Amino acid sequence: MEALTIQLKRLGKKKVKQLPLTLETTPKTLKELLEACVRNQVDAFNKKREEVNVVGFLSPAEIQEQAEGGKVDFGDFANKDLAVVQEAIDNIMVAFKDGLFVVFVDGDEITALEAPLTLTEDNVIAFIRMTFLVGSHW
Repeated sequence: MEALTIQLKRLGKKKVKQLPLTLETTPKTLKELLEACVRNQVDAFNKKREEVNVVGFLSPAEIQEQAEGGKVDFGDFANKDLAVVQEAIDNIMVAFKDGLFVVFVDGDEITALEAPLTLTEDNVIAFIRMTFLVGSHW
């Protein structure tokens, strides 16, 4: 099992989000890395949709913390639809080919999906979104 940290960045923003990622196997190409990231995120997304929220109230500290983020809610989801892994993988491949984001490993841009990678826990992997879309980190 491989533990990696992905940095998520956006053009025009200084904030960098660190995303810890535990993978079953070490990706050997950029395509494998993207597929593994998508599988990991789809699993996390689907687990959140399937969880049952048994606490129906917020503490004052939780309200304050959420208010600072700009939205106070109970964490319920109106949309309980689960993500489909293959659709998400297809979408990320199109997004990469269309230049909506770029990938850097240790400061070097990886431009080909079949580019060979030799990744360790020490590598700095950065995804940079190249569009000025509304919203937060992916």
